[in-house]
Amino acid sequence: MLDIKFIRENKEVVQAGAKKKHVNINIDDLIVLDDKRKEILSSIEKKRAEQNLISEKIPTATPEERQKMIDDMKVVKESMQKEEESLKEIMKNWQDAMLHVPNIPDMSVPDGDTDKDNKEIKVWGEKPVFNFEPKDHVELMTKLGMVDFERGAKVHGFRGYFLTGDGARLSFAIWQYAMEFFGDNKTSKNFIPVISPAIVRKVSLYGTGHLPGDVEDFYMTQDGDALAGTAEVPLMAMHSEEVLDLKSLPKRYLGFSPCYRREAGAHSKDVKGLIRVHEFYKFEQLILCEASHEVSVAFHEEINRNTEEFIESLGIPYHTVLNCGGDLGLGQVKKYDVELWVPKENTYREISSASYFHDFQTRRLNIRYKDAEGKLRYAHSLNCTAIPTPRILVSLVENYQQADGSVKLPEVLQKYMGKDSIK
Repeated sequence: MLDIKFIRENKEVVQAGAKKKHVNINIDDLIVLDDKRKEILSSIEKKRAEQNLISEKIPTATPEERQKMIDDMKVVKESMQKEEESLKEIMKNWQDAMLHVPNIPDMSVPDGDTDKDNKEIKVWGEKPVFNFEPKDHVELMTKLGMVDFERGAKVHGFRGYFLTGDGARLSFAIWQYAMEFFGDNKTSKNFIPVISPAIVRKVSLYGTGHLPGDVEDFYMTQDGDALAGTAEVPLMAMHSEEVLDLKSLPKRYLGFSPCYRREAGAHSKDVKGLIRVHEFYKFEQLILCEASHEVSVAFHEEINRNTEEFIESLGIPYHTVLNCGGDLGLGQVKKYDVELWVPKENTYREISSASYFHDFQTRRLNIRYKDAEGKLRYAHSLNCTAIPTPRILVSLVENYQQADGSVKLPEVLQKYMGKDSIK
């Protein structure tokens, strides 16, 4: 959420940012609504002051004066009650409008409508050249007993799956390796590992900016809570309504959680295999830092590079793209996507997104700290996928497949699997 004072003072910039993100909102209408809000609030405050003044005079007034004061207070009270009722409706509309105001994208974000307009900024690795007809991950993993889609669909329905045998073992191997690579031991990236709740209060979705926009993509419980689609949501909510110690910043978390997404509206998109499933597991990098654009930019580059290095250590070809305005979420200032090469499809598929938000999320969640001068400031937030399973298995098995149908294992995973290939 942007500060209303900032919006009023920079309405052209905010409106231009909304246009770049293809968000349909009229900032002038919001300001008119805010004027009404401020006008009624001012009127109510004046009437309260008048009530207080009369209340102070009543004890020393004559009986005649006292009765007149009581009658005057009754009129003021009735008028104030009408204004308070009017204010409730205005506040509801104002808060709804404020929730729909997008964050301003960075100047480096390119124009564009969809992910097809994202700008490639890096390519890494050599795409495999096969002297045989390569198979897709569905055929490879099914024949190797790594996955069972038929029974997954029987139990779960559309997009259901069972990871079996070496499919399950390989997932555990990736998780163990990720813990070492990103964790807070001396040889890693210094993130504190956290296993976070998967069920979150709806207010946390608003706080992170996933609502009101993404409501159709969440599984909701009968109590109005939601199954989180990423550990970002509970990790951000963990420090809601807190004032953090400046010395504790930056906070660096590696969240691990099951993730649930309905994939509403994606029935004809990426339907095959493990690319887009309803439930999966994910490690998420999350940082809370001081309110500095330069610091946020530096951490953004770092967390994206962390994931790139992880992929490089697995030896999987990838490219990194800078997301265009139309492919940014409501709160994101800038975002990178890392996409892995999928040989059978002859294309790249997203595996990670790295975003920074400035104080968009922390303002909604009221996460603050006292700076060196003792002034309360809203912290800045960033997040980036460390690695998701089972999606990573798609590129891994397809890039490392052998002519005999086996799959060679990346060297860094062999110690966890106790072998060098899956046959």
